[in-house]
Amino acid sequence: MLITGSSYQLRQYAELRRMAPLTVTLLQTPLYWQQIDANLAMLEEKIWQIDQPTDLIILPEMFSTGFTQEAAGLAEPMNSKTFRWMRQQAAQTKAVVTGSYVVREQQTFYNRLLWMRPDGSFSYYDKRHLFRMAQEERTFTAGESLLIEELRGWKICPLICYDLRFPVWSRNCVKPDGTLAYDVLLYVANWPAPRNRAWKLLLTARAIENSCYSIGVNRVGEDGNKVIYSGDSMISDCRGEVLADLADQDYIHTMELSYDDLKAYRQKFPVHLDADDFSINP
Repeated sequence: MLITGSSYQLRQYAELRRMAPLTVTLLQTPLYWQQIDANLAMLEEKIWQIDQPTDLIILPEMFSTGFTQEAAGLAEPMNSKTFRWMRQQAAQTKAVVTGSYVVREQQTFYNRLLWMRPDGSFSYYDKRHLFRMAQEERTFTAGESLLIEELRGWKICPLICYDLRFPVWSRNCVKPDGTLAYDVLLYVANWPAPRNRAWKLLLTARAIENSCYSIGVNRVGEDGNKVIYSGDSMISDCRGEVLADLADQDYIHTMELSYDDLKAYRQKFPVHLDADDFSINP
């Protein structure tokens, strides 16, 4: 359909489209340590347990291996096994599938989040903040740019684990027309249990300060380094209310997000219009 008219009318049409709900599915699961085939088979089985239509399927950070620094032996080039698996899952479920895994480009390694669409097209985001306490920066190269994707009219900003601690990087900037850059802030993670309080508080804080929904998808279980993960995957709304908390269960959770509710809150409490203007140097 061809849409014509003034820029104001086009903006109105865009807003109408953005009011459709967004259905998201969180996969909180243990992972097989550094076993790509086993993890892909397990996750495929879980994806086929999703019992209702969904728009977005979210996997944890490094979902095919667990959080590992053994990139030399586990990294895959783009368009290899995990990439093709994600493309197949997206096509079969007719949903966007996202999560991060270990990617190699020549001699450089990335903790890369892939945003795979049902039509086989994709985008990606390379983790900006590398977790120095596990010496991630010695193995991986940091990303330099944000990714904001559109899905059913919603704007979504996907990030990875340690990025959660850096609010400037995820700041929801105000565009020239007075609207915000994104509606959902999404984190995929391998966030250890001893720091789960920070995980919960920061996910809620990011939702409040950015007037958006925040989603965090973490893993459960123990990895090969004896690190324990308590899950605590969550969805928070712009008021800071926790809409879903998966606790420490191996669990698949599907939920519908309301754009009408988000828009009404932003109109009633437009705190973003008083935000400081700034830019980030890469």
